[in-house]
Amino acid sequence: MRYPFKTLITGSMLALALFSAAPAVALDEQQKKEMGAFIRQYLIENPEVLIEAQNALEAKQQSKRVEQSMKGIADNRQQIFSSPTDITLGNPKGDVTVVEFFDYNCGYCKRALSDMEDILAKDKNIRFILKEFPILGPDSLAAHRVANAVRLLAPEKYAQFHRTLLGSEEHASEATAVAVATSLGLNEAAIRKSMTEKPNDDIVRQAYQLANSIGITGTPTYILGDEAVFGAVGSETIEEKVANVRACGKATC
Repeated sequence: MRYPFKTLITGSMLALALFSAAPAVALDEQQKKEMGAFIRQYLIENPEVLIEAQNALEAKQQSKRVEQSMKGIADNRQQIFSSPTDITLGNPKGDVTVVEFFDYNCGYCKRALSDMEDILAKDKNIRFILKEFPILGPDSLAAHRVANAVRLLAPEKYAQFHRTLLGSEEHASEATAVAVATSLGLNEAAIRKSMTEKPNDDIVRQAYQLANSIGITGTPTYILGDEAVFGAVGSETIEEKVANVRACGKATC
């Protein structure tokens, strides 16, 4: 019986895998060289196999990432959706909650600010939670510490503080954050006192722990229903996920 060339190659590669799993004496040096040359030539002549392998690897990694994120969300729903230290925009009694992990120095977060604004303008039944997640160095940590002081001293002004600081083209730091806060009428001495007496160390630590559990490595990341949405995906994608949550209780129906 004759077999097509690809079948022979597949059989040869399977044989190599089996030999590799066996003791080192299964192939002598000459056999290893011949097999290596054979496989190399095949890959040169059929480079699409490498692309297929890369795609399969990425699909496998994405599947694991989704699995981890869904488990992390299921295990931490209270902290994700009902933390008393988070600021809620939109409708506090909305039927769908969107949670955004963000950093004031994240360029993608700055560009995604308009996505949040569009969503809240179109949908009056959205509860939008801001999860402060400073991961871009000391200046980000300092800016978020000022934000926490604003939350404690004047929570009614936090939304405007957030929009102004995140929407600015300036690098966010303690100085720029304090400047935004004082422009909204807060007292600088009171801000600095709050930063000293009630730092946000525990809040940031909890955000890091949550992110690690869910598999979040960058900003922005959104949580909707049972799913994490990684990156600045745009308002249309988020709106589609919101519609899914309403339709079937999951971000992907």
